Amino acid sequence: MALRTIVQDGDPILKKVCRPVTKFDDRLRILLDDMKETLLAANGLGLAGPQVGMMRRLFICLDERDMPEEVPENYEYKFIEFINPEILELSDEKVELYEGCLSFPGHNGAISRSKHVKVKAQDRHGEWFEMEADDMLARCIQHENNHLDGITIMDLATHFYEDDYPEENED
Repeated sequence: MALRTIVQDGDPILKKVCRPVTKFDDRLRILLDDMKETLLAANGLGLAGPQVGMMRRLFICLDERDMPEEVPENYEYKFIEFINPEILELSDEKVELYEGCLSFPGHNGAISRSKHVKVKAQDRHGEWFEMEADDMLARCIQHENNHLDGITIMDLATHFYEDDYPEENED
């Protein structure tokens, strides 16, 4: 496995619509494994193909549903791989939260997203599956799926706070 460079703000690839994955081969498996390593190294929750320069409809999400509160040193992280995903349902119930993005470091945008999502996708072998997710995983799926259509937090946020705002003096 290898670390991939994460595409940053200003790169036009982040505004393009991705093409479907048609080959389920070793190159795809290597890409997915590299994306997992890159995501962990960057301390993120999800990573989409265009964020590593690949204009294909795929993304991964860290599956935090069974993750312990305090992660042991040799913890085996679980990921969900979504290839050629299709959002089937979004709940009417929305939650507005601040989201960050590995391609826009330091920017955190307030975005309203559905609390629940149902998605259909293929796995690394081309087998179709459906799943439902709530809360943070649902948000991650929606965020990463947006990347596949060239939509970023910069397009969706109603307002931002920046990580580099000066601390207020509490004297």
